[in-house]
Amino acid sequence: MLEISGIRAGYGSMAVLQGIDMRVEAGEIVALLGSNGVGKTTLNNVISGFIRPSAGEVRFEGAKITGMKPRDIVALGIAQVPEGRKIFPNLSVAENLELGAFRRATANRKQNFDRICTIFPRLRERLDQLAGTLSGGEQQMLAIGRGMMSEPKLLILDEPSLGLSPLMVEEMFGLIGRINAEGCAVLLVEQNVMQSLNVASRAYVIEQGHLVMQGGAAGMLADPQLRQAYLGL
Repeated sequence: MLEISGIRAGYGSMAVLQGIDMRVEAGEIVALLGSNGVGKTTLNNVISGFIRPSAGEVRFEGAKITGMKPRDIVALGIAQVPEGRKIFPNLSVAENLELGAFRRATANRKQNFDRICTIFPRLRERLDQLAGTLSGGEQQMLAIGRGMMSEPKLLILDEPSLGLSPLMVEEMFGLIGRINAEGCAVLLVEQNVMQSLNVASRAYVIEQGHLVMQGGAAGMLADPQLRQAYLGL
């Protein structure tokens, strides 16, 4: 579904990504793991069209999307839930959700709205509430729900567990599994290695703009090098 080949990108003269090759197949969860500042969000923004790479290409369902505008990439079926949620705090929960269908799936807006309220029942209870008054976990649910309103074929989740309580982290990863079970592929970009590998089928590890490890999630979870570097075991 998603093919990334030889991507190099950065900001001005600062190179961040140093030749990234990876793929996400239809219907799977792929984890991209790494600490802060190693290029995970930069890669997300290349995929989504916010950053133009200096080399390499991105293909989605066989078509080259490198250099396309973000709104056109959304229309193809890629939605990103950015780090920090980026909800509209002065709009209601319902208004935030409805904006997710602005570019794609407008004909199914009501159906998708009801589906998301079923997945996230706490949002249904707060539809008229200003989004900025929600708890951190509820705001993350809203951000994911807004992304799902476009009926994405691929959902990119950037640090969905950031700032959440341990109990809410458990719930969030369970919801990610449920979203994937409905047929949506997920690129899960996270620092939470254990939880990510438990829900993903495959994973990549990025360090300083280079992919340093990749493979099946179960095998990587048992890898002594990864366990020592990221889990302290």
